Amino acid sequence: MRIASVFAVGGLVLSAAACGEAPKKDNGAGNGAKKYSACMVTDVGGIDDKSFNTSAWKGLQAAKAANDNIDIKYVASKAEADYEVNLTGYVNQKCDFILAVGGLMADATKKAAAANPNQQFGIVDANPGVDNIYPMQFDTAQAAFQAGYLAAGMSKTKKVGTYGGLPIPPVTIFMDGFADGVAYYNKAKGANVQVLGWDKATQKGSFTNDFGKQDEGKKVSDTLVAQGADIIMPVAGGAGLGTTAAAQASGGKYSVIWVDVDGCESTPNCAALLTTVVKNIPDAVKDAVVKAAGGEKLQAKPGFVGNLANNGVSIAPYHDFDSKVPADLKAEVDKIKADIAAGTITVTSKAQPTK
Repeated sequence: MRIASVFAVGGLVLSAAACGEAPKKDNGAGNGAKKYSACMVTDVGGIDDKSFNTSAWKGLQAAKAANDNIDIKYVASKAEADYEVNLTGYVNQKCDFILAVGGLMADATKKAAAANPNQQFGIVDANPGVDNIYPMQFDTAQAAFQAGYLAAGMSKTKKVGTYGGLPIPPVTIFMDGFADGVAYYNKAKGANVQVLGWDKATQKGSFTNDFGKQDEGKKVSDTLVAQGADIIMPVAGGAGLGTTAAAQASGGKYSVIWVDVDGCESTPNCAALLTTVVKNIPDAVKDAVVKAAGGEKLQAKPGFVGNLANNGVSIAPYHDFDSKVPADLKAEVDKIKADIAAGTITVTSKAQPTK
């Protein structure tokens, strides 16, 4: 989900300081040392999006920590027109591994990879289907299924909601899993919890059409709350912060399920968060870069698909809600993870990644 590089929430400014390590200057590759250079191009959300750009950079930092022969740097894209320019710039700098972050970069990465067949690329949240692009994708529908079941079990109004930033696969896959988790709860319990904001069958629902504007997120979730929802899952990047802030200000009227990065680590609104549907991007990126630096050729097939079985996706701890979630519901959510990982429960979405 894409978020403005720096955004203010409740008077707090979340800035690039949260990245941990300052970006290295783009000084080319000719420094005489035989370093393995891993170079990352962010999408328009920027390095401090508290989401997948931040997570991917964390993965590069972890790769460098694991192998000090790895040199890392990034360049932030300000607009979609920058993608191809930034990727080509790193090709010209002779970077060994060029990482593109986000599904919006798929076309530009495919073009750059086709023009430079001997260059190793990687991409998060897409699979352009080119041999020299290593895809890192995540079956978030599986963890979102757990979150949907949890939300159905926790809802007092028997109405829960979700909305997205844009109707694109990395967004709708969360919404599909969430809706199916609610449906599974209804079937298991003979309940009738409604999902507002998304219809899996028609693939129609509520969207902000933006990943950065918090007022748009708040507007959409205000509508869902007015319709009776007391738990909402925004899949809209920084726009969702409008929902978390309003939920925290509501005094418990409704709560939120966050996505991508544990919201208690990435937002100031932990008290309002029931859990997070997490993509383990850092480990996927770290493993890819460490393998490539070790001489392994990474290819489009098989690529990497994160799921519950390989811990590529998960739901975060309940944090402030830990004492509020009944023990039997926690146990049921855990059993769902085991059943999905074992294949006893099959989770489907039109947006699921394929190897």
